[in-house]
Amino acid sequence: MAWIALSDQHRQVFDPGGIGTARPAAPLEVTPNSLLTRGSILFEMRLPGDGRPRKLLGYRRDHPWVSSLSIQELPTGGIALVITQGREVFHTVLEHDAVTQAEELRVTYSWDAPARWGRLAIEQVRSGKVFLKELQDPKPLLLSDLRVMTLDPMQRQMDRAVLFFAVSTEVEPIGPMPSIAAQVPILTDQGYRPAHKIRRGDLLRTPHHGLVPVLQVVSREVPAFGSFTPVCLRAPYFGLQRNLVVGAEQRLRSGGSAVEYLFGKAYVRIPATHLINGVSAIRQEAGNTIRYHQFLLPGNEPCIAAGTTLETLFLGRGRRNAAVMQASLLADAERARLPEHVAPAYPLLDHFEAITLAELRAA
Repeated sequence: MAWIALSDQHRQVFDPGGIGTARPAAPLEVTPNSLLTRGSILFEMRLPGDGRPRKLLGYRRDHPWVSSLSIQELPTGGIALVITQGREVFHTVLEHDAVTQAEELRVTYSWDAPARWGRLAIEQVRSGKVFLKELQDPKPLLLSDLRVMTLDPMQRQMDRAVLFFAVSTEVEPIGPMPSIAAQVPILTDQGYRPAHKIRRGDLLRTPHHGLVPVLQVVSREVPAFGSFTPVCLRAPYFGLQRNLVVGAEQRLRSGGSAVEYLFGKAYVRIPATHLINGVSAIRQEAGNTIRYHQFLLPGNEPCIAAGTTLETLFLGRGRRNAAVMQASLLADAERARLPEHVAPAYPLLDHFEAITLAELRAA
């Protein structure tokens, strides 16, 4: 993969030679008519929850000929994509069932013009639910238009609900994402090893299930924005022996007397982003991209990282959906051999509950 454009409400980066460590085989040449014939636009948004239609992302120019991109949120719960190039118009709609302000969505439009194939995907970031639609004869995008749309906020429309958008030169995968930074120490049968050195077949030591084999390892370089924002979990909170960097949606599993007192459960699950309070966790300064890793275990057992407990890749019954698996980071795995995971029995804390627990433990 190679990211060439990143933008949020405050930062804009465009580099046809590639952003981060993963770069195109050769730098792209940006001329008035050069096309990105294969690639993806990815963005994340927080649902406004007001039921009104709105243009999420948009760009238009009229000279020397009409070229435009429009991605809109529909009041019925769906995303409409419209691309205009001269007299040709490409239009598609994908419905979803997310309706509340609390939900964040990841939308990915991918295209392979030579193959006359494309894909529009909507993912509910926290639940992992995926809506998918394959497209025929999608339109490639002009690199010059992508550059202007990224670098010039005055010539694009970007709704405040959009957290960021990014452009890649590859068809980006969807589905379960990794969220453990490369240097996080993971406890194995041989002691602690950095996450980036864990391989398929290695044995991870788990809190309650002994040694468990790694079925698959997934890794991906992603924009350091939105749900991929790196979070520094700080020792000694939550049993940490040292600071760790994980993605915002990486979940910790925590137990103890404070958990039983507050929530009446043996364990709770906590997204790292909910712990950000300037003490137990802070946003980690990073570049424009970051590489994360994650491990697929038979029963979705959690792993031990520097003394705390981190959840591993959750598939649920995802292997039953051939289209989603083929579009995911597990596309090369034999689908029949992938495990099915039962939904965790422990509650997922919201932001207020997580901060309350962190402050109680800090007292």
